[in-house]
Amino acid sequence: MHKKKVYLTLLLCYVLTSVTGFTESSLLAAEKVTQENVIRTMRKASDYYRAKLAMHGGYVYYYTPDLQQRWGEGKAGPSQIWVQPPGTPTVGLAFLSAYQATGDQFYLDAATDAASALIYGQLKSGGWTNSVEFNPKSKLTADYRNGKGRGKNNSTLDDGITQSAIQLLIHVDQAHNFQNQKIHKAAMIALDALLEAQFPVGAFPQVWTGPVEKIPAKAANFPKYDWRTEGRIKNYWDYYTLNDGLAGYVSTVLIDAYEIYQDERYQQAVLKLGDFLIQAQLPDPQPAWAQQYNYEMQPIWARKFEPPAVTGGESQDAIETLMKIYRFSGDKKYLKPIPKALAYLKKSQLPNGQLARYYALQTNRPLYMTRNGKKYSLTYDDSNLPRHYGWKIASHLTELQRAYNLIKSGKQKQVSHLKRRKLLPQVKTILNTLDDQARWISVSTGQRLVGQPKFPVNSRFISSEVFSQNLEILSDYLRALKSD
Repeated sequence: MHKKKVYLTLLLCYVLTSVTGFTESSLLAAEKVTQENVIRTMRKASDYYRAKLAMHGGYVYYYTPDLQQRWGEGKAGPSQIWVQPPGTPTVGLAFLSAYQATGDQFYLDAATDAASALIYGQLKSGGWTNSVEFNPKSKLTADYRNGKGRGKNNSTLDDGITQSAIQLLIHVDQAHNFQNQKIHKAAMIALDALLEAQFPVGAFPQVWTGPVEKIPAKAANFPKYDWRTEGRIKNYWDYYTLNDGLAGYVSTVLIDAYEIYQDERYQQAVLKLGDFLIQAQLPDPQPAWAQQYNYEMQPIWARKFEPPAVTGGESQDAIETLMKIYRFSGDKKYLKPIPKALAYLKKSQLPNGQLARYYALQTNRPLYMTRNGKKYSLTYDDSNLPRHYGWKIASHLTELQRAYNLIKSGKQKQVSHLKRRKLLPQVKTILNTLDDQARWISVSTGQRLVGQPKFPVNSRFISSEVFSQNLEILSDYLRALKSD
């Protein structure tokens, strides 16, 4: 190697070591990305994650580097794992992706352990709540199907909780050729429960404890009463819900279930969900969607800071889900709501290009909240917003419009033969940033993270989301190597 290149390499090594704990050997090994060092890095990082961080095969969101503290959505108990992404299902699916890319039995075993951890916490109602508690004497347990818990039996679709658990189970079931009876049985119970939680109109509730009521279908409409002060429903979670990407999460797991098991019930459930999205689109002047609806198909209150409104996030998810269901079914009726919704949302963008989470019904003014203690008040002023909630969200309208245009033109998004080359910069970064203990260490910027912990600036932590994303990218790279 040329002397100048050696000097620059060692200088870069010094800088990186001082910042993140990189070693010279790890940097030099990553100068040339090979299949062997990708596979080796994947296995080293996964060995550490499984051996050091797993509890009964499950995971939480974040760990301190000394492993003395663990967080899910808040501090995790000593015998608690998290179901809600990016917890156990997220890590388990990353292991499964690595198994599919490498054929290494280690990864299937790790994914199976994660699935088994979820089975322990499966509720009698068939789904999951946000965490699993393995100490049967703890107050954090729920009404588990195994009889080792106590408490509530609330299966939830909030934040992708039950959906992600089902997704891991059915894919692990498939990887075992449906021969692992414990996993297969749990997957079938969960899918049956999900189908029983679907209303006749095609919607799902946020939470269920058993089969839902058979409510006749109606088209979306604006409430006739003053929604600012009236119409609150105590158990809003029993009603039709689109909150936090529910439609996208549910459609994905049902499509996966149909492709894996070829059971027409899952196909019909997907189509019914698409039919609901068509009916749930509000009329002019706001042809988009709300977070939740009552049985009259009118937007309703949820929590005290979640008013009846047209919502930017759920509307974008509804559009994306309708396109997904069109691709699945080939039925153009699922595309019909999209042009009006896109046009409306483009007109509703804030001056900075974002979308408001809430738009007041019929007037379409961006709607916010102020907070005084525990009391919330509606406002159109965005100068003093509570910090615990995202009142403004990113606009994905350009990407959605592009995807819709591709569909209308009869073209499909092409998978580039240059995928390996596109992945290469990310792969190099991932290989370079694995420290000498086989960890990817994150450094806090002081911003709130998923699950809302706020670590001090420059504090170091281990993230299940980062681990899973890195393992997925490395697995994609290996698959791209094979296909090129």
